[in-house]
Amino acid sequence: MIDWNSIAKKIKEADAILIGASNGLSITEGLHLFADNEAFEKLFGDFKRKYGLRCILQGMMAQWPSEEEKWAFWARLIYHYCGQYWPTPVMEDLKAIVGDKDYFVVTSNGECHFELCGFAPEKIYEIEGNWLTMQCARPCHDTRYPSLELAEKLAAAEQDGCVPTELVPRCPKCGGPMDIHMGAGDRMILDAAAQARFQKFLDAYHGKKLVVLELGIGWRNQLIKAPLMRLVANEPNASYVTINLGEVYIAENIKAKSFGLDGRLDKLLPALREACES
Repeated sequence: MIDWNSIAKKIKEADAILIGASNGLSITEGLHLFADNEAFEKLFGDFKRKYGLRCILQGMMAQWPSEEEKWAFWARLIYHYCGQYWPTPVMEDLKAIVGDKDYFVVTSNGECHFELCGFAPEKIYEIEGNWLTMQCARPCHDTRYPSLELAEKLAAAEQDGCVPTELVPRCPKCGGPMDIHMGAGDRMILDAAAQARFQKFLDAYHGKKLVVLELGIGWRNQLIKAPLMRLVANEPNASYVTINLGEVYIAENIKAKSFGLDGRLDKLLPALREACES
């Protein structure tokens, strides 16, 4: 039995909310990086048959035969999941739960849905990069460039799984190839500014009533989940709310100030919103 009143009370009394999000949130919105599902077949069925791709993540990590093919993949992906994105009910529920409180978002999701549905970009740290910026593939410098307009142009011009050579982006400094920020792998330029803003947020609410709201993060996640649990352990007035389907893990040392909710985000967030608004 979920104690909605106790969770809502913690959120209402909080000085700020720290949101941590990973693949479970994206999957709830219909973006499954690991699935060979109907959505993947519809968007990338030709790539699946030509290159043997079985999911979006394989395409993101692929060593493409040419830049024209690489950018055809990325253009389709970005145009469909970013350019045509419309805020989903689960994100609207999340915004309502946060309300007018200060917040920060730390996420490994790179599709920029938080920003696209109205969360302030200066309050978001996309820890593994994002799809709406690109960088020199080498990289020869650390500037990142917007990619959405380019992706829309490339998607419109693509034919038979290739984009025109003259539209392939090149580094404005060295003339070499470009990568999507999230697709650059070990060469990905770290977002030091966002990292600094995150630390400033943590410093500002040190010792205060902080609610950590964790969405769709599996127990093995060392990038976001483990640091968030350590943060809760070290902050005497912090509370931890984790929501995940089929796998809820809370470290023993923070169980007394934690709530674990096993279920779908699109079922549990509306209930949490109702409790917070009552």
